[in-house]
Amino acid sequence: MGFWLSSLEQGLIFGIMVLGVYISYKILDFPDMTVDGAFPMGAAIVGSGLMAGVNPVICLILATIGGALAGLVTGILHVKFKIRDLLAGILVMTALYSINLRIMGKSNIHLFNVKHLFTYNLEPIVIILIILVVVKLILDFLLKTEFGFALRALGDNEKLIISLGINEKKLKIIGLMIANSMVALAGGVLAQHQGFADIGMGTGTIVAGLASIILGEGIFKNFKKIKMTTVVLVGSILYRFVIAIALKMGLQATDLKLVTALIVVIILIPKVNFWLNRKSKAGEVSVKN
Repeated sequence: MGFWLSSLEQGLIFGIMVLGVYISYKILDFPDMTVDGAFPMGAAIVGSGLMAGVNPVICLILATIGGALAGLVTGILHVKFKIRDLLAGILVMTALYSINLRIMGKSNIHLFNVKHLFTYNLEPIVIILIILVVVKLILDFLLKTEFGFALRALGDNEKLIISLGINEKKLKIIGLMIANSMVALAGGVLAQHQGFADIGMGTGTIVAGLASIILGEGIFKNFKKIKMTTVVLVGSILYRFVIAIALKMGLQATDLKLVTALIVVIILIPKVNFWLNRKSKAGEVSVKN
């Protein structure tokens, strides 16, 4: 029972990260690789802060700010210096590796002997749920505002936003800041939950986030009334349970990245085939006409 509860807790923590990936990937249509650096950055800030005696909640706030700054840099590189979205994210992700090492002072920090959120007399899942619910409610509220509608429209039709006189560059930067702040927050929560911060914690974060989103969408594709934030959260939990099942089957922890890649491939193949068939049929129609 403890194993499955731990998987649920991790699914909820990673759900915070998935909400961030949802903003950049689904709303902004921005393949943001920054998250692979922002996630361990949140863990690094929290780990270093806790070792210095900083309050755990303040550490999470600082981690959130750090992630927002990472998103800011990516946004500036893309919209101001015209660097392609994917390359801008890769550049910031690469730079964050060195920055995170600077923050921690070494490749990992153990938090077993310091006070953090999960050393208090509260069940870990309760603490995680409180943080997750707060983040989700804030995001749901934000997406219902004029800013949220503009953000959605930006990903769907950037020309429309420009025609309305809205500064699309500023909007995109703010969107990336919000996305990466959530990713870094998730990294900070996970560091406290696991009791350590490691420089390699962010490896494959973007893939895991995309797998969760695709999994959630695949299950709830016919349920239009369910909010997308709820859909991706359920996808995150299910993804973690799939990983847990893989471990129960005897796979090594080192195989989990391979399992993640296979999950994404298996989910995507039907969509790829459908897209190819649709394109081929459209080509046949045009030729006949």
